[in-house]
Amino acid sequence: MIQQINTSEARVYVGTYAKYNNGSIFGEWLKLSDYADKKEFYTACRELHNDEADPEFMFQDYENIPNGLIGECWMSDSIFEVLEALEAMNESRQEAFLIWCNNGHRKLSEGDINDLISDFDDDYIGEYKDEEDFAYEQVEQMDLPEFAKTYFDYEAYARDLFCGDYWSDGGHVFYNS
Repeated sequence: MIQQINTSEARVYVGTYAKYNNGSIFGEWLKLSDYADKKEFYTACRELHNDEADPEFMFQDYENIPNGLIGECWMSDSIFEVLEALEAMNESRQEAFLIWCNNGHRKLSEGDINDLISDFDDDYIGEYKDEEDFAYEQVEQMDLPEFAKTYFDYEAYARDLFCGDYWSDGGHVFYNS
Protein backbone atom coordinates (compact mmCIF):
# COMPACT_ATOMS: atom_id res chain seq x y z
CA MET A 1 0.00 0.00 0.00
CA ILE A 2 1.25 3.45 -0.89
CA GLN A 3 1.42 6.00 1.89
CA GLN A 4 -0.66 9.17 1.49
CA ILE A 5 1.48 12.04 0.30
CA ASN A 6 0.78 15.37 1.92
CA THR A 7 1.98 17.54 -0.94
CA SER A 8 1.56 20.73 1.05
CA GLU A 9 4.36 19.35 3.26
CA ALA A 10 6.68 18.41 0.36
CA ARG A 11 10.20 19.45 1.25
CA VAL A 12 13.78 18.90 0.17
CA TYR A 13 17.05 19.03 2.09
CA VAL A 14 19.35 21.01 -0.19
CA GLY A 15 23.13 20.83 0.18
CA THR A 16 25.87 21.00 -2.42
CA TYR A 17 28.37 18.49 -3.74
CA ALA A 18 31.28 20.84 -2.94
CA LYS A 19 30.32 21.05 0.73
CA TYR A 20 29.67 17.32 0.90
CA ASN A 21 33.02 16.51 -0.71
CA ASN A 22 34.69 18.76 1.88
CA GLY A 23 33.06 16.85 4.75
CA SER A 24 30.05 19.12 5.37
CA ILE A 25 26.39 18.27 4.99
CA PHE A 26 25.37 21.89 5.50
CA GLY A 27 22.06 22.70 3.89
CA GLU A 28 18.46 23.38 4.80
CA TRP A 29 15.05 21.89 4.39
CA LEU A 30 13.14 23.91 1.79
CA LYS A 31 9.38 23.53 1.66
CA LEU A 32 8.21 23.40 -1.97
CA SER A 33 4.89 25.07 -1.21
CA ASP A 34 6.88 28.25 -0.45
CA TYR A 35 7.78 28.52 -4.15
CA ALA A 36 5.65 29.08 -7.23
CA ASP A 37 7.75 26.96 -9.56
CA LYS A 38 11.06 25.22 -10.11
CA LYS A 39 12.81 28.44 -11.15
CA GLU A 40 11.85 30.18 -7.90
CA PHE A 41 12.94 27.09 -5.93
CA TYR A 42 16.37 27.06 -7.60
CA THR A 43 16.73 30.79 -6.88
CA ALA A 44 16.20 30.01 -3.17
CA CYS A 45 18.77 27.19 -3.43
CA ARG A 46 21.33 29.61 -4.91
CA GLU A 47 20.62 32.13 -2.13
CA LEU A 48 21.06 29.40 0.48
CA HIS A 49 24.44 28.47 -0.97
CA ASN A 50 25.57 31.94 -2.05
CA ASP A 51 29.03 31.23 -0.62
CA GLU A 52 29.72 29.14 -3.75
CA ALA A 53 30.19 30.73 -7.19
CA ASP A 54 28.36 27.99 -9.09
CA PRO A 55 26.80 25.59 -6.58
CA GLU A 56 26.00 22.06 -7.73
CA PHE A 57 22.93 21.24 -5.66
CA MET A 58 22.62 17.96 -3.86
CA PHE A 59 19.13 16.91 -2.79
CA GLN A 60 20.22 14.83 0.18
CA ASP A 61 16.74 13.95 1.40
CA TYR A 62 13.12 14.68 0.59
CA GLU A 63 9.69 14.06 2.05
CA ASN A 64 6.15 13.92 0.65
CA ILE A 65 7.34 13.76 -2.95
CA PRO A 66 6.39 10.73 -5.07
CA ASN A 67 9.06 8.52 -6.62
CA GLY A 68 10.28 9.62 -10.00
CA LEU A 69 10.07 13.37 -9.42
CA ILE A 70 13.39 13.98 -7.68
CA GLY A 71 16.79 12.40 -7.29
CA GLU A 72 20.06 13.28 -5.62
CA CYS A 73 21.10 15.71 -8.35
CA TRP A 74 17.94 16.45 -10.34
CA MET A 75 14.35 17.56 -10.05
CA SER A 76 11.62 16.99 -12.63
CA ASP A 77 10.53 20.02 -14.63
CA SER A 78 6.93 19.08 -13.83
CA ILE A 79 7.30 18.56 -10.08
CA PHE A 80 5.25 21.61 -9.09
CA GLU A 81 2.39 20.76 -11.49
CA VAL A 82 2.32 17.14 -10.31
CA LEU A 83 2.28 18.11 -6.63
CA GLU A 84 -0.55 20.56 -7.30
CA ALA A 85 -2.58 17.89 -9.12
CA LEU A 86 -2.01 15.39 -6.29
CA GLU A 87 -3.10 17.98 -3.74
CA ALA A 88 -6.45 18.23 -5.52
CA MET A 89 -7.09 14.46 -5.23
CA ASN A 90 -8.78 12.79 -2.29
CA GLU A 91 -6.75 10.21 -0.37
CA SER A 92 -8.14 7.10 -2.07
CA ARG A 93 -7.83 8.53 -5.59
CA GLN A 94 -4.29 9.74 -4.92
CA GLU A 95 -3.33 6.31 -3.61
CA ALA A 96 -4.81 4.60 -6.70
CA PHE A 97 -3.10 7.08 -9.04
CA LEU A 98 0.31 6.51 -7.46
CA ILE A 99 -0.18 2.72 -7.54
CA TRP A 100 -1.03 2.99 -11.24
CA CYS A 101 2.06 5.12 -11.93
CA ASN A 102 4.34 2.90 -9.83
CA ASN A 103 3.21 -0.20 -11.70
CA GLY A 104 4.94 1.01 -14.82
CA HIS A 105 2.02 2.55 -16.61
CA ARG A 106 3.48 6.05 -16.80
CA LYS A 107 6.23 8.12 -15.26
CA LEU A 108 5.15 11.12 -13.22
CA SER A 109 8.05 13.15 -14.55
CA GLU A 110 7.15 12.63 -18.22
CA GLY A 111 4.40 14.31 -20.19
CA ASP A 112 1.56 16.55 -19.17
CA ILE A 113 0.04 15.77 -15.77
CA ASN A 114 -3.50 16.34 -17.10
CA ASP A 115 -2.96 13.78 -19.88
CA LEU A 116 -1.56 11.39 -17.30
CA ILE A 117 -4.60 11.80 -15.06
CA SER A 118 -6.90 11.32 -18.05
CA ASP A 119 -5.15 8.04 -18.94
CA PHE A 120 -5.42 6.96 -15.30
CA ASP A 121 -9.16 7.76 -15.32
CA ASP A 122 -9.55 5.53 -18.39
CA ASP A 123 -7.84 2.60 -16.60
CA TYR A 124 -9.13 2.98 -13.04
CA ILE A 125 -12.28 1.06 -12.12
CA GLY A 126 -12.51 1.49 -8.36
CA GLU A 127 -11.67 0.21 -4.91
CA TYR A 128 -12.84 -3.19 -3.72
CA LYS A 129 -12.40 -5.36 -0.64
CA ASP A 130 -10.60 -7.93 -2.81
CA GLU A 131 -10.59 -9.40 -6.32
CA GLU A 132 -13.47 -11.73 -5.52
CA ASP A 133 -15.57 -8.73 -4.42
CA PHE A 134 -14.94 -7.17 -7.85
CA ALA A 135 -15.91 -10.45 -9.57
CA TYR A 136 -19.11 -10.57 -7.53
CA GLU A 137 -20.03 -7.07 -8.75
CA GLN A 138 -19.34 -8.10 -12.35
CA VAL A 139 -21.64 -11.10 -12.02
CA GLU A 140 -24.36 -8.96 -10.43
CA GLN A 141 -24.34 -6.79 -13.57
CA MET A 142 -24.94 -9.82 -15.80
CA ASP A 143 -28.43 -10.88 -16.75
CA LEU A 144 -28.28 -14.22 -14.94
CA PRO A 145 -31.16 -15.89 -13.13
CA GLU A 146 -30.78 -15.77 -9.36
CA PHE A 147 -30.57 -19.57 -9.06
CA ALA A 148 -27.54 -19.57 -11.44
CA LYS A 149 -25.74 -17.07 -9.23
CA THR A 150 -25.97 -19.48 -6.29
CA TYR A 151 -23.83 -21.96 -8.25
CA PHE A 152 -21.38 -19.40 -9.54
CA ASP A 153 -17.71 -19.87 -8.61
CA TYR A 154 -16.72 -16.27 -7.81
CA GLU A 155 -13.19 -17.21 -6.77
CA ALA A 156 -12.45 -18.93 -10.10
CA TYR A 157 -14.09 -16.11 -12.04
CA ALA A 158 -11.97 -13.53 -10.20
CA ARG A 159 -8.85 -15.52 -10.98
CA ASP A 160 -9.77 -15.52 -14.68
CA LEU A 161 -10.59 -11.81 -14.73
CA PHE A 162 -7.24 -10.90 -13.20
CA CYS A 163 -5.28 -13.16 -15.55
CA GLY A 164 -6.24 -10.99 -18.48
CA ASP A 165 -8.41 -7.90 -18.56
CA TYR A 166 -7.79 -6.50 -15.07
CA TRP A 167 -5.10 -6.04 -12.44
CA SER A 168 -5.29 -4.94 -8.83
CA ASP A 169 -3.11 -3.64 -6.05
CA GLY A 170 -4.08 -2.57 -2.55
CA GLY A 171 -7.78 -3.13 -3.30
CA HIS A 172 -7.72 -0.83 -6.34
CA VAL A 173 -8.80 -2.41 -9.64
CA PHE A 174 -7.61 -1.25 -13.08
CA TYR A 175 -8.13 -2.23 -16.69
CA ASN A 176 -5.09 -4.01 -18.06
CA SER A 177 -4.39 -1.62 -20.94
